[in-house]
Amino acid sequence: MQESVTYQAILAEGLAEGRAEEVRRVAMNLLKEGISVAIVARVTGLSVEQVQQLASEEAGNSGE
Repeated sequence: MQESVTYQAILAEGLAEGRAEEVRRVAMNLLKEGISVAIVARVTGLSVEQVQQLASEEAGNSGE
């Protein structure tokens, strides 16, 4: 089964999603520490727009 193309595709997708979530978590932690959006984008490889979206999500969540 581990040799199946479908299995390999599902595994690769899961690993990619896990990495994306880890990058998002690191970006959120950096933003919470007051690191600028530009630096967070450069360090994580996310776009400035993606980091700004995370920052606005965090600002929305902190008010709850």
